[in-house]
This record gives sequence, C-alpha cells and structure tokens, in this order.
Amino acid sequence: MIAQSQPYPQLMTPQEYLDWEEQQPMKYEYINGEVFAMTGGTLPHNSIALNLASALKAHLRGKGCKVFIADAKVGVSEQGPFHYPDVMVTCDSRDLTARQVAYHPCLIVEVLSPGTEGFDRGQKFKHYRRINTLKEYVLIDAEKINVECYRLNEKGKWELTPYSLDETTTNETELDVQFTSIDFRCPIALVYEDVVFAKTNPGNTSEET
Repeated sequence: MIAQSQPYPQLMTPQEYLDWEEQQPMKYEYINGEVFAMTGGTLPHNSIALNLASALKAHLRGKGCKVFIADAKVGVSEQGPFHYPDVMVTCDSRDLTARQVAYHPCLIVEVLSPGTEGFDRGQKFKHYRRINTLKEYVLIDAEKINVECYRLNEKGKWELTPYSLDETTTNETELDVQFTSIDFRCPIALVYEDVVFAKTNPGNTSEET
C-alpha cells in the first residue's frame, strides 16, 4: 500500500490515532503525530504480495505463526510509528491474540513502487530496525524480477542478500529466495507468478517537422 500525506488540524497522540483510525473508511499510517492515508497499489503489486503471502501461509500452517497482508498494522512501539506492510509474519505469542496491532514480527515485506521506494528503503527501514524481534526485511521490485532480503546477522548488523536474475547465471525457475527467520524457501518464479511487467518504451524516435 502507498502512503499519502493527509492534512489534519493537530498532531495526535498514538492512542488518539488508534481510536480515530478505527472510525475512518480508509487506513492511515502514523509517524510523529501525523497521519498518512493509504492508497492501493498496482495490480502487479497486489499479485506479488498475494503470491508470497499464500506461499508463506502454506509453509507456516500449524507452526504457531501468523501471516498478515496489507490491511494489518504493525507498531514499532506502543508510541509508534505505525505502518501497514504489504506482508508480515509474526511467531510471537503476544501477537497471535492481538486484535488491532502486531508489535513483534520476525519478517516484514514491502513491494516497491516508484513513489514509495525511497521511503521504504530509507526512513521506513529505519523505523522497522527498532523492532527487536525483526530478523528479516524484504523489498520486492514490482517492475522487474528482483528481491532484496536484509537479514540481521549474529553481530547485530543488517546484511543484504539479493535475489536477481541480473546477478545470476541460473534461469528464473532455478533461482530460489530464502527467508531464514522462518526456514522458508521458494522459487522466485512463484513470487512473480501471473505478474505482467510493463513493456519498456525505448522512446519516441519520430522527428517533428
């Protein structure tokens, strides 16, 4: 989902935001007292999130974990920020009975869009890194086959593992993505199943007379 600034006459406390948002017809993210309306993404964006969530759901069935998609809210802390990841997984017992917010995910996934890629890579990742249960943060490109997994190592540093057809000699059906926090592996082709990429436009070569 994509966040857009939503004018509001005054800053809200976290609890005011949570109470207010429940009465709204739309979803809103919350950052430093401000709220940001969430709008829908493209059809490829939606397909990618659904493909991955479905695979994760099947993999985690009966293992004491839950998979959530874009309508589920994650809280960095009880004071915020509050975001709506495209996909997230929690295996923490405190989240398994939660009704409004998940605070303890181990895996968060964002599907990139041109308007939010910078925020997802920068400020949002900075927010997510404050969640002490988070082990992996995944960014999925909706314009080409490319998945980036940031994984917390044993030294407390975030390491990037890319899964891209541009960086491997294997073909699409042979390349697997792996999320070690939940012992999950699947072909990258499954993540992009039924996704139709926009045709590249080489530019208008006609000349005006």
